[in-house]
Amino acid sequence: MAERVQQPPAKRLCCRPGYNTNCRQGQRAGGTLCGGSGTAQGGSSKTLSPESLLDISARKVAEKWPFQRVEERFERIPEPVQRRIVYWSFPRSEREICMYSSFNTGGEESGTSGENSDETRLPFRRGIALLESGCVDNVLQVGFHLSGTVTEPATASEPELVCSVSVSFDRCKITAVTCGCGNKDIFYCAHVVALALYRVRKPEQVKLHLPISETLFQMNRDQLQKFVQYLITVHHTEVLPTAQKLADEILSTNSEINQVHGAPDPTAGASVDDENCWHLDEEQVQEQVKLFLSQGGYHGSGKQLNLLFSKVREMLKMRDSNGARMLTLITEQFMGDPRLALWRQQGTTMTDKYRQLWDELGALWMCIVLNPHCKSEQKCVWLRQLRRWNSVDVCPWEDGNHGNELPNLTHALPHGNPDLSSRPHRTVFTRAIEACDLHWQDTHLQRIITHDLYTHSHAHCHHDNHGSAGALFDARGWPLWHGETRFSRSSFGSNSLPPRLPLAEHIPTACARVDALRSHGYPREALLLAIAIVNTLIRQQQKHLELFRSHKKELLHKGMTSVTNMEGWVGHPLDPIGTLFSTLLDTGRGDEEGRNAFLDFSGSVSSAKRSEPHLFPAQRLLDDGQSFVALAVETALIGLGQQRVMPDGLYAQEKVCRNEEQLLAKLQEVELDDALVKIFRKQAIFLLEAGPYSGLGELLYRESVPMHTFAKYLFTSLLPHDTELAYKIALRAMRLPVLESMAPSGDLSRPHHIVSMVPNRYPRWFTLSHIESQQCELASTMLTAAKGDGRKLETVLESIQKNIHSSSHIFKLAQDAFKIATLMDSLPDITLLKVSLELGLQVMRMTLSTLNWRRREMVRWLVTCATEVGVYALDSIMQSWFTLFTPTEATSIVATTVMSNTTIVRLHLDCHQQENLASSARTLALQCTMKDPQNCALSALTLCEKDHIAFETAYQIVLDAAVTGMSYTQLFTIARYMEHRGYPMRAYKLATLAMAHLNLSYNQDTHPAINDVLWACALSHSLGKNELTAVIPLVVKSVKCATVLSDILRRCTLTTPGMVALHSRRNSGKLMSLDKAPLRQLLDATIGAYINTTHSRLTHISPRHYSEFIEFLSKARETFLMAQDGHIQFTQFIDNLKQIYKGKKKLMMLVRERFG
Repeated sequence: MAERVQQPPAKRLCCRPGYNTNCRQGQRAGGTLCGGSGTAQGGSSKTLSPESLLDISARKVAEKWPFQRVEERFERIPEPVQRRIVYWSFPRSEREICMYSSFNTGGEESGTSGENSDETRLPFRRGIALLESGCVDNVLQVGFHLSGTVTEPATASEPELVCSVSVSFDRCKITAVTCGCGNKDIFYCAHVVALALYRVRKPEQVKLHLPISETLFQMNRDQLQKFVQYLITVHHTEVLPTAQKLADEILSTNSEINQVHGAPDPTAGASVDDENCWHLDEEQVQEQVKLFLSQGGYHGSGKQLNLLFSKVREMLKMRDSNGARMLTLITEQFMGDPRLALWRQQGTTMTDKYRQLWDELGALWMCIVLNPHCKSEQKCVWLRQLRRWNSVDVCPWEDGNHGNELPNLTHALPHGNPDLSSRPHRTVFTRAIEACDLHWQDTHLQRIITHDLYTHSHAHCHHDNHGSAGALFDARGWPLWHGETRFSRSSFGSNSLPPRLPLAEHIPTACARVDALRSHGYPREALLLAIAIVNTLIRQQQKHLELFRSHKKELLHKGMTSVTNMEGWVGHPLDPIGTLFSTLLDTGRGDEEGRNAFLDFSGSVSSAKRSEPHLFPAQRLLDDGQSFVALAVETALIGLGQQRVMPDGLYAQEKVCRNEEQLLAKLQEVELDDALVKIFRKQAIFLLEAGPYSGLGELLYRESVPMHTFAKYLFTSLLPHDTELAYKIALRAMRLPVLESMAPSGDLSRPHHIVSMVPNRYPRWFTLSHIESQQCELASTMLTAAKGDGRKLETVLESIQKNIHSSSHIFKLAQDAFKIATLMDSLPDITLLKVSLELGLQVMRMTLSTLNWRRREMVRWLVTCATEVGVYALDSIMQSWFTLFTPTEATSIVATTVMSNTTIVRLHLDCHQQENLASSARTLALQCTMKDPQNCALSALTLCEKDHIAFETAYQIVLDAAVTGMSYTQLFTIARYMEHRGYPMRAYKLATLAMAHLNLSYNQDTHPAINDVLWACALSHSLGKNELTAVIPLVVKSVKCATVLSDILRRCTLTTPGMVALHSRRNSGKLMSLDKAPLRQLLDATIGAYINTTHSRLTHISPRHYSEFIEFLSKARETFLMAQDGHIQFTQFIDNLKQIYKGKKKLMMLVRERFG
């Protein structure tokens, strides 16, 4: 907190008796100063004598009455009485001091600065250390003011620091603190803590004096003048200007100071009008929250804000009025966050962690306005505040960036179809505003939470043994809590069912009452109300089951899908199930800290101790053998199994998933015993049979929240105890109707409750990928458990094929099944392997005509899986390859892998089996080549090498497709393969076909096909003159690049055609003449290409390319000179260039220098 060196201003004025008729008369008594006296608790006496009546009464007065009221009430107060009141007015509990000097009681969390997480650095811990080290000195209590000095020992980096500390207090609360350390923080510094704890732990060592005004009353004029002069002398540099100013004002008759009776006394205690609350530095609270918000979630600011919220809850639990005050300060800073307007303007969403902070803010305000002892005046102040915040444009909406289209949900859904378009958006404060209308005056509610054994036998009211909708007790006579019950038609539709269902107090609102009771320090009352609510849920659950059973045939015949809850309990902003669960579980584990005070709706809070303080009488409201833990578990199962609509918006949907996982994590911490297993069985059966009320019922609304994660937990929990029931639950939960095809339009005419509420709503499931992964996890869990059980594996397989629509998730399941089936420490499970293969085949069919970046991995894995299953599986996938693979995949991956040595060795095939498998692979290859010769021809030729007929067939397919269906690249590749295999003439044939498809322009001197052209010419040259003669016209036609043509020309003139032919063919041994065909044709084409290229390059040439161009002409001259009249042709060519491009003077000068 921000401690200031200046003393706080006096709270009230004190005057001499008889000074004015409006002043106090004779309150002060004379006497000498002394320390604390008496043998009261906390005093110096060590005897075991009982407390005196003086101490007992003084302690009570000091706790409840401001000292001014004491003075006004009694004409004269004896000095010993004043001393004991002053003595007992200081706080006696260290808990509150700890609460105001650390983030949580006990100091387990880090300080607000977040710089050091060592708990020894917390103000409270450091204060204890300073106290125990003897660093507190000069402690003096004057009236209601405590002062002293605290010495901070020197360290390696800091010198010794002596701090002057003062503390004001009133009615056992510290109301103001100052410290010379200058520390700025929300909470008290270590020096304030050390001084306060010194007074708490060592009261007998503190010099105690009455208020300073009392001492002054006892002085005459001379004594007063001497007192003032000595005071000024000792502190003349500090107080002399102030003293002179006050003297001038007092001597002035008309001064303001003379218009007021009495004078201020900072040690005289509180006035009647002073608010009695602990000191809280509002400025520092605002500054710290503003700082944390500005950090935007970095540097642990989110954690610090959560700790502040925890501090608010701690204050509420201590019934400290600063809880609401601190939350108001926090809320103001949140509302002033500049990012809110920026996000709204840009249409972007706030971060998830920041969104959760707003949720906690709204929940805390709900707790505050539901304080059972909140005065109506205070509630009106809060309501105005909440409405003001709620009206701000940037106030966050409850469900994120999407407006909530639900009606007022503080109570149950009204009957009918309200105008959704006219309803304003619900903000994070809407529920707290609505909760301001709630009260605690209902007689039945008061009896539930204030009577330990409130049952039907103790209540003078009618009990409907048939369990009518509004019954106040269940069949066992235990109380239920419906709130103010109203009635409406069933959600099956207004015309479908005659019965009417109760529209009682909204369950989350009822649970918010429980949270409020716990938050305000009434755990016993919270427990009693929680039990009543859970009993109500259990009773309603049974009623729902009976209602569905009585109309099951009619509903199933209509094929109706309805939902009974527009707003689910899990993922709800008020977290009703989490509240009930933690209330019951903490009680069952003994974690709930009970308090002696209990609710008294007569207007006061009683603190009488109960006859059995360690026994909750509510234990008697449980069945034989039942426990609070069991009731908590059953509550969680009821909430998780509720059929509810997936909410709109990314944040709301993520919250549903997150809260479900958090609740399941808590459930998993509970060890199952026989009693809990019975509850699991009971709830599992209900979930399967409860129709539209259950997320696992037979009637499922298309947009209901899926049950995959919950069902996985139920499955693993029930599997060791009831296998059949576990599988029924898991298989029913596999449904994901939102991915099914849209229902026919005719279905909209049916009385769907949900359709009438939200017409034409098309789902946008932002968390769909997560939901599908959870569905996949559930299926994987079942596959693992079903290993070795063929019937169950078949059932699970059917469910996967029917309900999972994601190829990637099915592929994952196939891989999981394969891993489980082929564990190293056991023989392969052939049934599970077949399941894995079947899933893999489904993946192949699903992804055959769609793009999937994992497709090649999937194909390779399928072949591996089929190999493990056996040779018949490999043969089967090759027989039906066209439904599973593309031709390229079938030849390059499937058939190639099947015919590899690794596969043959793995399957231990004999020669006959190898041949049959190879035959199937060759047949597949030929079929694929017919369908896609461009991509499959080479693979087919490779696969058919060992079978002459098949090889010839594949070659013929290539020839047939070469004219129109294949590119020059593919043909060149196959041609090279043929040469490599020893078929040069076939290679030559394919090369000539490839040349017919090729076209190299004059500037493509780096084209990738150049090497293929050179290879083709070399092949033709090696075969003989006839082949070369045939290929050169093709080259001339296809290649216009001069450098490539000149390269081919030179190669043809170096050796005699046929000299390196693979076949021993006779040749003349003479070099071919450039003056005769076919080389003459090639030479002319090369010269012509150089001429054309030269003119093309000169059209757009720049100076930086001049030298490169000169080199190009040099190469051209070499080619020109290969002709008999080449010199003349080149000279004429250069002269033409000089004439045509004479404007390019610099370039032509370079040409003349090189070529004349």
